[in-house]
Amino acid sequence: MLAEKLNSVVSKDWPSGEYDRNAMVFFLSCFESGGTAVQGWYGWYAINIDAVSGERSLVGSGGYFGPPDSNGVVEIGYSVLPEWQRRGFAKEIVSALVAHALSFEKTNSIIARTSPVNEASKRVLISSGFRETGINESNLCFEYVSS
Repeated sequence: MLAEKLNSVVSKDWPSGEYDRNAMVFFLSCFESGGTAVQGWYGWYAINIDAVSGERSLVGSGGYFGPPDSNGVVEIGYSVLPEWQRRGFAKEIVSALVAHALSFEKTNSIIARTSPVNEASKRVLISSGFRETGINESNLCFEYVSS
């Protein structure tokens, strides 16, 4: 069904990472309760279109934990399927999320969290302009530093 909605090939490994069934249910309930005011602030899908064949493939997802809070803080999250990792998609997803969030005047700060053992995610965040700010609930915390 997702493949049909996205007009894309969807791997048998979908969903990946922490974007599991519980996360999907959570984000759907947030979207449903928030209505049109929260459109664009939850889940996005990353699709690769092969330059030669034109085949569309789901490579991952990204999004926010909601619109900016009362302090203007936005938290991002992202996940890339294993077969698409190490090709720059995570950095592209993070860059798009940051640019989109910063296009809203209410956004004052962008944060992200990752497991301390997820070296790849730490590298993506740091190379995308984030700096480590500490640890919270056993996750490393990062904040975007505008250039």
